[in-house]
Amino acid sequence: MLILRNLIYWLILVISLPIMFFMGLPFMLLPQGANKVGKIWAQCMLWCLKNIIGLKYEVHGVENIPTEPAIICAKHQSGWETLALQDIFPLQVYVLKKELFLIPFFGWGLKLANMIAIDRSKGKQSMEHMLKQGIKRKQDGLWIVIFPEGTRMKAGERGKYRLGGARMAQAFAMDLVPVAHNSGEYWAKNAFLKYPGTIQVRIGKPIAHTLGTEAELMAACENWIEEQQTQITGQGPCYQKM
Repeated sequence: MLILRNLIYWLILVISLPIMFFMGLPFMLLPQGANKVGKIWAQCMLWCLKNIIGLKYEVHGVENIPTEPAIICAKHQSGWETLALQDIFPLQVYVLKKELFLIPFFGWGLKLANMIAIDRSKGKQSMEHMLKQGIKRKQDGLWIVIFPEGTRMKAGERGKYRLGGARMAQAFAMDLVPVAHNSGEYWAKNAFLKYPGTIQVRIGKPIAHTLGTEAELMAACENWIEEQQTQITGQGPCYQKM
């Protein structure tokens, strides 16, 4: 039955993408329209995960979400958080690799939503481009999501935290909001199957962009996230003890 439920979920996802894209296209041409359409689609997919797969989530620390736009610095273990963060936080854009824009419908929607695209092969130039795009998104009143480890990590793994989030925080005078979760224990990296259960999400208090150097700012964010990870890791079926 689990395989069948997953097939149904994937079928809905594939069919809903072009439908949502074309139905929402007129709204996507309005300011932040694509972001709002994307949020609705993400909420629909979360509903499907809950009611078809049985995959739910609990959020702790909602009271820590600031009223002003901030930079969400989150753990990245699966595709789940790209959906859930849109439901948990206000309208946002993601820092992502530009190749995602090439994906039919999904990538086109990302481009219309003015996501912050980077070319990892261009090094310093890529960082400058990210900062230039990011300040425009802040001026539009959008939050910014960045995965500081740069790529998806398996549940229980810890990657190298990069300074991009801290650099944006200081350049844009935006605080960092750390987010820990264990989505990879129910939706493993690059896996087809998603498992029923309850993902734990923890939101930390904002870390002031004036805290110190870029390295000190990111270290504070990393330490909080990884400390929380030790408390919620090892609960789901996809977790494999290292």
